[in-house]
Amino acid sequence: MLDHIGLDVSDIKKAKEFFLAALKPLGYELFMEWEKWVGLAVNGKPDFWLKEGKQTIPPIHIAFRANNRKLVDEFYKAALTAGGKDNGAPGIREIYHPNYYGAFVLGPDGHNIEAVCHDPE
Repeated sequence: MLDHIGLDVSDIKKAKEFFLAALKPLGYELFMEWEKWVGLAVNGKPDFWLKEGKQTIPPIHIAFRANNRKLVDEFYKAALTAGGKDNGAPGIREIYHPNYYGAFVLGPDGHNIEAVCHDPE
């Protein structure tokens, strides 16, 4: 099980604004920031870090677990409103398993950001 992950981004301000808005439905809040680092947390536990530097190339895929399908839908809407680009509207992805409900957006640096719920409706 992962404890936390860090992502290098080309513009820390833009990335912070995008991820705070996109991940808000999943319970993420700003935990701390200093110099060119931003930590995002759920319930006070920082597990997603952004660092301004060279953009991570090639773009990567990061999936965030959602507690229910409604939160996947809310993530998708919030991410698009925050400037993300559609990379797969919310829906069942039976190729993974019958209850895999996910949504995908491309963030500011082109990373494929997903929210996923594995539970039945």
